[in-house]
Amino acid sequence: MPIKKGTMVRAIREQLENSTEATASDSRFPSYLFESRGEILELKGDYALVKFGKVPTPNIWLRLDQLEEFK
Repeated sequence: MPIKKGTMVRAIREQLENSTEATASDSRFPSYLFESRGEILELKGDYALVKFGKVPTPNIWLRLDQLEEFK
């Protein structure tokens, strides 16, 4: 199933930890990226803006290949 706006997702640890984005900033990613549901708010090219969980966290742009549907 293709990821679209409103889809519930989580980050794929292996894809995110070995990415160019990980080398550009702190590579210690918070656990909520991998353990909680995030909602796709917007899609732009190969990226999705994701809002994670019920705790106050910033929205984050992630590549589509770094995401999987939350089941």
